[in-house]
Amino acid sequence: MNAVQEKVDAFLRDVRNFGLTYPETHVKSPWPGHNDLAVRDKTFAYLSVEGQPFSISCKLPFTGEAVKREFPRAVPTAYGLGKSGWVSVDWLPGELPDIALIRNWIDESYRAQAPKKLARLVAPPEA
Repeated sequence: MNAVQEKVDAFLRDVRNFGLTYPETHVKSPWPGHNDLAVRDKTFAYLSVEGQPFSISCKLPFTGEAVKREFPRAVPTAYGLGKSGWVSVDWLPGELPDIALIRNWIDESYRAQAPKKLARLVAPPEA
């Protein structure tokens, strides 16, 4: 594996570990090659796997339209999820987004998918 992909994989692990800090979250593997983030078995982030370019799909009910305008590679998530506010973004090989941006997306998606009682336990995201 090359140094660029190692950096992407480390970023992916950081994103996954951040998502796992939320109450009652776990990794969900609905089919081989996927390690998605879920709360009480309800997915809140679909993540790429190690060895691939970074990509993420999140439910973004508040910022989704802005994300689709700002990021040329942002699209409504397939399988009809886009109709419910899900947005997918992929980056070219070796490219990485700002970690604070991805953490905000994870936070928004967690709050959209988690039971209200759990979402209230989480402090507001940093600016």
